[in-house]
Amino acid sequence: MTRSTVSTSNAPAAIGTYSQAVRAGGTLYLSGQIGLDPTTGQLVDGIENQIHRVFANLKAVSEAGGGSLADAVKLTVYLTDLSHFARVNEIMARYFEKPYPARAAVGVAALPRGALVEADAILVLQG
Repeated sequence: MTRSTVSTSNAPAAIGTYSQAVRAGGTLYLSGQIGLDPTTGQLVDGIENQIHRVFANLKAVSEAGGGSLADAVKLTVYLTDLSHFARVNEIMARYFEKPYPARAAVGVAALPRGALVEADAILVLQG
């Protein structure tokens, strides 16, 4: 099995000992994304903007890896306040279509850079 990393300037750069994504065979594993603007490197303001930015960042990494969010089979969402979960559902529907990926939502005490939401994904690519 071949393993390769994926990187794009359309999502925040990986800082540290990880890659934006790793492709192993036909599976693409996306690292967690928070609401960082890839141009400025700054966290966007507010939960709604962060949710949109998280999904936009995942979309950019998916496309750089040769796929799309339609290829997502598993999504994990991390929230510092689970009361925002309904908003995640509402915004997620703008980025994903049926059949939706399997998903877990996890309440956490804190996220990097003071983010309110983070998500990672696993994609199965065609061909």
